[in-house]
Amino acid sequence: MTRIDQVIDVRNPATGESVGTVPVTGPDEVAAAVRELRLYQPEWEAIGPNGRKQWLLKLQDWLIDNTEHLADVLQSETAKPRVDALIDPAFAVDLAGYYARRAAKFLGDDHPSPHSPLARVKALTVTYRPYQVVGVITPWNFPLAMPAIDVFPALAAGAAVILKPSEVTPLSAVELARGWAEIGAPPVFKVVTGAGATGAAVVDNADYIQFTGSTATGRKIAQACVDRLVPYSLELGGKDPAIVLADADLDRAAHGIAFGGMFNAGQVCISVERVYVEAPVYDEFVEKLTAAVAALRQGADDRESRNDVGALANENQLRIVERHVNEAVAAGARVTTGGKPTGVGTFFEPTVLVDVDHSMSCVAEETFGPTLPVMKVADEDEAVRLANDSIYGLSASVWTGDKARGERVARRLNAGAVNINDVFANLFNFAMPMGGWGQSGVGARWGGAAGIRKYCRAQAITAPKLPTMSKELFWFPYDMNKVVVAVAAMRLAGARGLRRVDLPKVWRLKGGR
Repeated sequence: MTRIDQVIDVRNPATGESVGTVPVTGPDEVAAAVRELRLYQPEWEAIGPNGRKQWLLKLQDWLIDNTEHLADVLQSETAKPRVDALIDPAFAVDLAGYYARRAAKFLGDDHPSPHSPLARVKALTVTYRPYQVVGVITPWNFPLAMPAIDVFPALAAGAAVILKPSEVTPLSAVELARGWAEIGAPPVFKVVTGAGATGAAVVDNADYIQFTGSTATGRKIAQACVDRLVPYSLELGGKDPAIVLADADLDRAAHGIAFGGMFNAGQVCISVERVYVEAPVYDEFVEKLTAAVAALRQGADDRESRNDVGALANENQLRIVERHVNEAVAAGARVTTGGKPTGVGTFFEPTVLVDVDHSMSCVAEETFGPTLPVMKVADEDEAVRLANDSIYGLSASVWTGDKARGERVARRLNAGAVNINDVFANLFNFAMPMGGWGQSGVGARWGGAAGIRKYCRAQAITAPKLPTMSKELFWFPYDMNKVVVAVAAMRLAGARGLRRVDLPKVWRLKGGR
C-alpha cells in the first residue's frame, strides 16, 4: 500500500508553481515492492531476450506516441527549453531499440578457447544470468533519459527493476512506469518515490545497485553495498576539461565549448567545466567564446521553442553557482559575460570567467551550472598537466586541427572518455563504455555487450568432450607416478625452452632416490 500521510510537492524551478505531487514511499514499502518483483522476475527471465525484446519495442512505440506529453511533464518539473525537453524521450526511444534488438546477441553464451591443449578435453561455456532485482537511483538533470539509460538494459538482461528517481523531478519517471503498465508489460518494473530514506531502502533490498549522482552520496552507497556484499556501479561527479590547441578551428571550438558548457544550463555530468587554451590563440578564442555565450537566449519555454538555456534545478544549485562565481571574482577573476542570477526563479546568466586558476572553487569543485572558466596555458604539456589536476575524471575534449595530435593528447588525459573536436559524442554512442576515473565513479554503463552483461552474473560451465573414466588421474588415492606424468604433460604444453622436456627434473619431484 502507498502511504498517504506524506507527499512530495514538485515545483517548477522557473516559477515556483506546484506542478504535481508524489507519495513518499517508506522503507517497508520498498522492501515489499522488491519482494513482489522477485515473484515475477523468474518468468521475465524465462521468456528470453527475444521475448523481452517485444515488450521493450512496445515501450518504444509508447514513448514515440507520447513524446509531446512526456516533454510537457519534463518541462513542468525542470523548466528546460522545449528542445532540451524533447531530447529525453528521443534518447529513450533510441536506447530502447538498441538494447531490444541486440540483447539476444549480447547475452549469448561464450565458448572461450582452452588455455592449453590439455584442456581441450572439456567444452567451455560462459552463460549470463541476470540479478533478480536491480535498483536504479537517478538524479534530477535528465528525469526521463537517466532512468532509461539504466532501466532498459537491466530489463533487457532479464532482471526486474526498482527505480528511485530524484525527489526534485520524479514526475517523468512516474510517467515511464505508467507507460510500462499501459502496454500491459509484465509487472517487473516499479517506481518508488521519496528522498534519501527511500533511496537507502532500495540499496538495502536490491541485488545490484546502479547510482548516478554526487560523489558524496555515491561513497555512502558503495559502503552500504560492500556491507551487504552486493555489486554496484556508480557514475558520480565531473569537472570535465576542454583543451584548445593553437591549431584548432577556433570557431568550431568556441561554439562546441559553449554548447558543452551551457547545454541544460550546465547541469550535465559531462559538461565542459574547465577550458585550457594555448597562449597564441587565447585572446581570440576568449573573444569568440564570449560572443557565443552572450548570444544565448535564456528563459522559460512552453511548447514553442524560444530559448537555449533554462533554469537551474533548484535554489541549492543556484547558490552553488553564485558562490563559485562570486568567490572567483573576489580572488581576481574577471567576468566577460553573465555572472549573476537573473532575478527570476532559479535562472543564472550564462557566464564566462577568465583570469582563473586552480585555487578557485569554480575550477576545483563541480559547479553543475552555466559557467565556463577559461585559463591560458603555455603549451600542450601544461594543458595536459592542468587538465589532469583534478579528483574527477569523467570525460574531456581536445580541439585541434591535427587528428594524430588530438589522439596523442587524448591518451594522456585521465578521463573515462575523450572527444576530439566535439562534446558529448561518447554519450550517444552506446557501443562505447561510459565510466569515470578517480572520484567520478566505479564501473561503466553501456559499452555494447558489457552494458547489459553488467546486470548479469557470469556462470562457467564445463562439460566433457570425450568419454570419461571411472576416476581422474588426480583423484584419491594420490599416486606420485600419475602426478609426475601429469606435471610433465603440463610443462610440455605450457613451459618454454629446455624446461619443457627436462624429464629428470620432473622425475625428482617424486622424492627419494
